Amino acid sequence: MKKVLTVLIFSLFTFYTYAQDDCSKYYPMNEGASYEYTNYNKKGKVDGVTKYTITKVSTDGDATTATLNLDLSDKKGKEIYTTSYNFTCENNIVSIDYKSLFPAAMLKQYESMGLEMELSGNDIEVPNDLILGKELNDASVTINMNMSGIDMSVSVDMTNRKVIGEESVTTTAGTYSCYILSEDTTSKTMGANIEMSSKLWLAEGIGMIKHETYKRNGDLMSKSELTKFNK
Repeated sequence: MKKVLTVLIFSLFTFYTYAQDDCSKYYPMNEGASYEYTNYNKKGKVDGVTKYTITKVSTDGDATTATLNLDLSDKKGKEIYTTSYNFTCENNIVSIDYKSLFPAAMLKQYESMGLEMELSGNDIEVPNDLILGKELNDASVTINMNMSGIDMSVSVDMTNRKVIGEESVTTTAGTYSCYILSEDTTSKTMGANIEMSSKLWLAEGIGMIKHETYKRNGDLMSKSELTKFNK
C-alpha cells in the first residue's frame, strides 16, 4: 500500500494537465506522444524512471478525453508498477478523474481478497490563465476500505495550490521557460499522517519539466526531471 500511495501522489503531481492545443496551451494532446522522467532521491542519485504515453484521445461535444499509460521502473530498469488513467479538457480547464488514478486491476485484486473499496474526492484542475500569484482549487482523493468488519482509509489532500514564480529550466531534454506551481500535500494512511510540499515547473506546449518534493521542514525528499519527450 505504501508503494501504491507513493505512485499515486507522483501521478497527481505530474500530469495535472493534458489537452488539445486549442483547449490547453500547456500540453499537446496527440495519440502516441510520450514522456520520460528520471527520478532522483534526496542525494541526487537515480532512483528510477517513469514513462508516460498517450494511448487514446476522443472528443464528445466540447470535452476532449485522453487515456495516459504510466510505467514506473526502478533504478535497474525493472518494471515495478504500471497503470493508466483519464484526463479531460473542457472550457479551457484540464482535470484528472480522481477515480481513474487507482488501478482497476488492483481494485479487482483487493475485491477478490474480500476487501470492499470506495473512492471519493474531487478532480485536479489547472486552467489556461496561469499568472504569478494565481491560486488554484484544492484537490483530494480518498479510498475507504472494509475487510471483515475492519475499516481502513487512505487519503491524499492537495492544498495551497498556487503559482509562485517564473524560471528558465534546463534538463537533458532541453531548456524551457516555466511557471512554478507549489502545493502542500497531506497523506493519511493506517493512522499515520505524512505532510509534504512540492514545486512543479510547467512549460507551455510540453507540460511538466521538473518536480521536487520536500519534507515538512523544507528538506528535499525527491526530484524528477524530463529526460525525453516525443510529440
